[in-house]
Parts: sequence; structure tokens; C-alpha cells
Amino acid sequence: MSLIDRVDFADLRLFLAIVRTRSFKAAAIQLGLSPSAASHAMRRLEARLAVKLLNRSARSVTPTDIGLELAKRLGDGFDAIGAALGLIDSATPAHGELRINVFADAAHLLIEEAIVAFARVYPNVRLTVVVEDRPIDIVEEGYDAGVRYGHYVPEDMIAVPLSGPQRWVVAAAPAYLAEYGEPAHPDDLAQHRCLQLLLGDNSAYKWEFDIDGERRRVRVPGPITINDTATTIAVAKSGAGLAYLLESRIAGELAEGSLRIVLDAFAAHGEPFHMYYSSRRHSHPALRSLINIIRARQSLPAVG
Repeated sequence: MSLIDRVDFADLRLFLAIVRTRSFKAAAIQLGLSPSAASHAMRRLEARLAVKLLNRSARSVTPTDIGLELAKRLGDGFDAIGAALGLIDSATPAHGELRINVFADAAHLLIEEAIVAFARVYPNVRLTVVVEDRPIDIVEEGYDAGVRYGHYVPEDMIAVPLSGPQRWVVAAAPAYLAEYGEPAHPDDLAQHRCLQLLLGDNSAYKWEFDIDGERRRVRVPGPITINDTATTIAVAKSGAGLAYLLESRIAGELAEGSLRIVLDAFAAHGEPFHMYYSSRRHSHPALRSLINIIRARQSLPAVG
């Protein structure tokens, strides 16, 4: 059996990405893999080729001499393959329907502004975006992909980050703060009116804070419960209570001064938004383009 019969082209592509980025994590993100899966694939590739391709340390990864030479030649080869496949792409434009399920904040922050650009690139693809916050099985319900925070993505899915980490903050209208004062510590919330956040599974969300280097979840008081971010923002702007929101979601309100952040030093940093899809089915050819349109708008590199 020849060497070419012993290796997986996906492993070679991953190896090339690792050499180019000098990072297992960065290469894994580009290709929609977990770092552990990337590491396992490289061990498998080296075992099948019976040669060491990468020097690994706690802080860096660099190619060996033979690994560097292999990467150079693979780069030329994959460029040629990509050019050949590009002829097919240009001759057979994508058709059909791309169906994605997105929770409301991600739809507002990521999908809305990407739709026009996507429609220009794929005018023959029917893009269906269903916005809802309930947890679902995207495969069972017939979606090509979904958008959720990283920690909500099932482990058997391929997940690609669409943004950087998100920051969760407490915000209030100037009128509320003038009447009730500003909390100095998350413990002070017990004396305030808080707008309860209802999750997709109908449970009340405990507000999360970073306190003394640890994540703490706080159950807050308040007679008003809302399951929609836009409504929560509107009610908070009216002065009815403190709201727990994504900082990026209220950038406009913060800029105009209709909302102010409080407890800023305790704000929690959360997972990035991720597009995820099943590893057990062929993804729609237009999905990668949608992912890259969104990533480009978030100043992230394209995924291959």
C-alpha cells in the first residue's frame, strides 16, 4: 500500500493549517474542529507516515524540517486542487434551500447584516432563518445549521466561532438610577428591581458575575419577567428596572445614553456565538460562505 493510500486528505489539510497558523487551536477553529480532535488527527498522520512532522511544546508548535518541506509541497497541491474545484463552483451555482435556526440576539447581531451579502453571492439559494430561543435538535427538525453560544452546542456537532467572547452586563436607564441609586456590588441587587430573563426552556436565568476571580450565579428579585431581548431593552429604557444583557446588543443605547452599565467591574465574559452543524451529514455548499460572511464582519479570518 502506497503512502497516499494510508493518509486522509483531511488530515493533510489540517496539518497544512497548523503549519501556517503555528497553532493547533487556530487551525482547529479554521476547520471547525476541536483542538483535541486536531491533536488526535496529527498523531494519526504521523503514525501512518512513520515520521515526526511537528515539534510541540506547551507554548508553540513548529514543523520539523521534513514537516516544513511537506507543507510547502502540500500548499502547492491544495492550491491546484482548489483552482480545479473553483471551475466546478463557477459552472454549477448552488441551488436549493439553506435552513438555519438562530436565537434572537445572534439573529440581530450577526444574521441581519449578513443576509444582503449572502443573497448577492447565492441568488439561487433559498435562505430560511428561523429565530427562536428554545433548545432544539437541528438534525431532527430539518435544519442545516444552528447558531448558539459555544457551551450550548452538542458535542457531536461541528462548531465554528462567529464572533469573539461576549460580555454580559447589567444596564439601567438614567431615570432608574436617579430614583433607586446604583448598585456597587452584585449583592446589592437584592435591594433593586430586576427584569427577570426567561430562558427558552421557561426557566428564570440567574445573572452571572465574575467576583474575586470566580464565576457566581445570582438569583435576582423583580416582578417583571420577559423572554425577549428587544422588549427587555425597551422596558429597561423606560426606567422600570435593571436588565442583564449582552453589551454588544445594547451598543446603540449605551452610545446615545438611554442605558448605562452598572457593576462594570463584575461583568461576566461568555462564550462566542457559534454556527454548528452535524458531522454526520453533508452540509449545504452555501453554508461555509454564510459563515465566512459573518466572520469577516466580525474581523475574523475565513474558514477553509
